[in-house]
Amino acid sequence: MEDAPSGGSKPQAQRGGPVFSTEDHRWMRRALTVAEQALFVSSPNPRVGCVLVRDGRWLAEGSTQRAGDRHAEAQALHEAALRGVAVRGATAYVTLEPCSHTGRTPPCADALVAAGVARVVIGLQDPNPKVAGGGIARLRAAGIQVDVGLFAEDALAQNPGFFARMTRGTPWLWLKSASSFDGHTALPDGRSQWITSDAAREDGHRWRARSCMVLTGIGTVLADDPMLDVRAVETPRQPIRAVLDTQFVLGEQARIINGDPVWVFTTRPDAGKAARLAARNVRVIVLPADDHGGLSLEALARWLGAHEINEVHVEAGARLQGALIQAGLVDEWVAYVAPSILGDGQGLAALPTPIAGLDQAYRYEFLDVQPLSPDMRLRLRDTGRWQALVQACGL
Repeated sequence: MEDAPSGGSKPQAQRGGPVFSTEDHRWMRRALTVAEQALFVSSPNPRVGCVLVRDGRWLAEGSTQRAGDRHAEAQALHEAALRGVAVRGATAYVTLEPCSHTGRTPPCADALVAAGVARVVIGLQDPNPKVAGGGIARLRAAGIQVDVGLFAEDALAQNPGFFARMTRGTPWLWLKSASSFDGHTALPDGRSQWITSDAAREDGHRWRARSCMVLTGIGTVLADDPMLDVRAVETPRQPIRAVLDTQFVLGEQARIINGDPVWVFTTRPDAGKAARLAARNVRVIVLPADDHGGLSLEALARWLGAHEINEVHVEAGARLQGALIQAGLVDEWVAYVAPSILGDGQGLAALPTPIAGLDQAYRYEFLDVQPLSPDMRLRLRDTGRWQALVQACGL
């Protein structure tokens, strides 16, 4: 890579913290870009990028590998060693605080100390209680200059599920929908193939691929018999596929049962059926019912958080989507809209309890609008849940 350019915008302080130079901005932007390489692979670890720089020159870079393999800092140091590049005296730009504990891998803070880096610029402190400033403290105790807070919200936006799981104990959940311009996801008889285009479906598979779990309801399984795996894009791993099946009526020949991991959440234990399904890599999880006899969605969210699920991609019918909305568990919506009018059909969400007035509407903010000819992708986010996450991370 080329040298960092001189000149440019004036260095800026980050919310009363350290002043970061133009070069700092450049290399942290690069680290954020490198972190994107971990989009489909790092779960349940966060997506992190690390760039090593000395005297304005790029030395090496790395992103988080599969769980159990190198973290971003270790990968960058490994790449530098492969190239025969010494990193003593370098600056490491890391999007998330280096870990200070031994988990599946040794502490990255120790690796940076041993490598002799002089400075570490960090996007955001790690909310993991096993780290939570410990990496920063270890680096500073070794005499390394540490500056924190550059592009912190960008680092958070790359890993909403990891930060949500660590701070509130539940994953980041988004709904995916594909509808006509007048808001129908299917004809009255349930036919929906295909309302949106190949481009929209391919983009939807990218969202599946980045998630830890693809979740649907038993109604969708019985009506459509979907696979719910990632097929339209290349991915190094498949997300776990899960079915919310309160009465445990899943057919044992459903296409979703194909040997890859499937989780079934139910309130009705059936040991014999569960044992048969277990032999086919299906895990049956019994959760409590809510006050109305349905499976408790709050208990589901807590269970997923306790089992290292960062991001949940929901592709379901109107009933489950409406129930998740009313339970206050939806963080985001990824909505594909086709330029077509159906006139009548099935809607996006059916709320269990209808709202009494417009002042009770569930409201979101638009994040972006992406053309996917001939369709559009709309991203919406629950502002309150995002701001709560931002505050929980000290931003």
